[in-house]
Amino acid sequence: MISDTHLPSVIRQLDELGPQMAGFLASVDLILHAGDVTAPSVLEWCGQFGPILVTRGNNDLFEHPRMEDVQIFDAEGWRVGMVHQLRPESRPIPVLLDHHLGGERVDVLIAGDTHLERLEYRDQVVFLNPGSPTLPHHKEYRLGTVGLLELEPAELRAEIRLLGHTPGSPNPGRARRIALRRGADGIAAQV
Repeated sequence: MISDTHLPSVIRQLDELGPQMAGFLASVDLILHAGDVTAPSVLEWCGQFGPILVTRGNNDLFEHPRMEDVQIFDAEGWRVGMVHQLRPESRPIPVLLDHHLGGERVDVLIAGDTHLERLEYRDQVVFLNPGSPTLPHHKEYRLGTVGLLELEPAELRAEIRLLGHTPGSPNPGRARRIALRRGADGIAAQV
């Protein structure tokens, strides 16, 4: 998953930063974009690698058939909700769900907007903000971070991945991982 691509701008396409983004998108079954795409050409570029779901960001002033304000879907028995903005993200998960998902219960909550990667398990929900692959931590255009969500009926794995480093501009992101196992006794988390 990705968020906050903010293109075109200084760079026009995601592959101008190198092949890392294309390699990542080619490795997933479903591309999730948590908003601030800013141009349909970004979704067209991403779409060459597979199906895409996207949430509308505050800078997305266009329509796209896969774009919604909120995306909620089920995969492998896990419920996933995605919106663009959840500030402040530190609020209790039930408050975030009530305010942004109409109280809908999810196992995974995805958001973007801040350009700061975040991955944590709290209030029985995995919260994931993939940061930005192009403007990490609101720094100049450089390689940033993406999120990966792997779902199986009894296991969920989520991680923040660094795309690499741009020469002269190190990636400020931090890699993180969480794994959950669903069993007869409920969910056990490994951080």
